Amino acid sequence: MPRIPGCRVVVESDTAANAALSGYPTSDVGAIGAQCDLGLVVGGDGTMLGIGRQLARHGVPLIGINQGRLGFITDIPLDQYRNVLPPMLAGEYVEDERTLMQACVMRDGQCVFEAHAMNDVVVNRGATSGMVELRVEVDGHFVANQRADGLIVATPTGSTAYALSAGGPMLHPSNPGWVLVPIAPHTLSNRPLVLPDAVEIAIELVSGRDASANFDMQSLASLVHGDRILVRRSQHKVRFLHPKGWTYFDTLRRKLHWNEG
Repeated sequence: MPRIPGCRVVVESDTAANAALSGYPTSDVGAIGAQCDLGLVVGGDGTMLGIGRQLARHGVPLIGINQGRLGFITDIPLDQYRNVLPPMLAGEYVEDERTLMQACVMRDGQCVFEAHAMNDVVVNRGATSGMVELRVEVDGHFVANQRADGLIVATPTGSTAYALSAGGPMLHPSNPGWVLVPIAPHTLSNRPLVLPDAVEIAIELVSGRDASANFDMQSLASLVHGDRILVRRSQHKVRFLHPKGWTYFDTLRRKLHWNEG
């Protein structure tokens, strides 16, 4: 890791141990959020999702250096960071705020699992079972009972992830909305639905075996009939910094291979 003039570098403790980095002070993620002005995240989008959820409440901006495959939110190639970082540290950057979901699983009136998600909240059928039936409500208003392999509630950030592969639309990050995407619905008229992110979405498991709920990479291994997954907008946002001149459309064009061939 190169020395950066004028900057005090703190390395996350597990990263320092796993990468055999020495010569720098170390802290856990929470302490970094409380003490540092900027976070550099080296890895793939999954790494950024995990760190983004933890640091959002601190308001610390994040720069993503891509060491993974896709890099929708870790957008600086690893072999270019030496040239890209110095201008950004000097104030030449574009700031990009992303909404965060707050979700909980209610069982018999009690919250049994709570998590934040930057990409999506997914209710899935069991690996060997048939479809699940899910009752969907928005702000307490009944929408429909859906029979499908599952249901995805995605943020604009998550609209280019699982929701996209399930047939959902891509939402620009500045859109204050969610997208509700059924997975292989039994009724073909069940289509993706775009909702404002100010609403509360409730998903109740009506029937189906071995169903699970997933919040980004965090999971509640199994749901029981009557469980309700409540999804609302978090009061916190994730702050990304990008190189000067960056646009969301540049990312889509590169990662989805538009204008090629």
